[in-house]
Amino acid sequence: MTEPLEHWRRWIGRTQECSEVIDLLRARAMQATLDDTAAALDPGDALPPLWHWLYFWNAAPHSALGPDGHAARGEFLPPINLPRRMVAGGRLKFLRPLAAGTMAKRRSTVANVEKKRGNTGQLVFVTIVHEISDKTGPCIQEEQDVVFREAAKPGEHTPAGDAAPAVLPWRDQITPDPLLLFRYSALTFNGHRIHYQLKYATEDEGYPGLVVHGSLLATLMARLVRRKAPDRKVTGFRFRALRPIFDNAPFTVGGKAMPDGTGAEVWIADPGGSLAMKGQVDLA
Repeated sequence: MTEPLEHWRRWIGRTQECSEVIDLLRARAMQATLDDTAAALDPGDALPPLWHWLYFWNAAPHSALGPDGHAARGEFLPPINLPRRMVAGGRLKFLRPLAAGTMAKRRSTVANVEKKRGNTGQLVFVTIVHEISDKTGPCIQEEQDVVFREAAKPGEHTPAGDAAPAVLPWRDQITPDPLLLFRYSALTFNGHRIHYQLKYATEDEGYPGLVVHGSLLATLMARLVRRKAPDRKVTGFRFRALRPIFDNAPFTVGGKAMPDGTGAEVWIADPGGSLAMKGQVDLA
């Protein structure tokens, strides 16, 4: 990396704002994409947890995109010269419902830039704080961690991770495919080519297949809790990505209620049984 950390940290405090109507059709399209069997959402209904990621697009002009399909760095995000980018985790508080059909605003701020070294080389983490509000006030507070990584090295493989829990009180088996990833990319206006262009994902970034969106994995964990505890209100969600999931084999979404009744533990297990993502849901 040729640029020092001090240069990238100059982006701390940079802000970006976006306002839009929480479009009902987009939410119903998400229901269809996830085969959600709940009743179709109506105007005024609260969005399910994490579905706010369908909105507040960063609609950069096509000419302003980088080689990976994301907006070129150097405007809102610092110009980190590491080629691979992924969602690393996040922490969210759901203060009030974000209702379909309402006007809402998201204010985003670069909160931190940090450099670390991992098993695959240099890592740079950027933390972004989002506050989403409607005309009454704040609805969602979110801290999002994005990680930038070095290019894959020849022969590089992901080592085995920690084993996921063997006991699965709550369980979903998900078979990903390119169509699911394409539809979710379209709904979130996510142009990252690792999710839909196999040649780019395998040859340019060195993955064994298309990468399942980290945000989609988190959404599936939240959906599991919503299905298993339908009468409880989600007030918080925390998650951390540990290893990628690909479209070439089924994976498992697991979870269990916490003994004290305050929430649930959730996780994603890859086809080999290793933890790929873990999280915690707070329930009122």
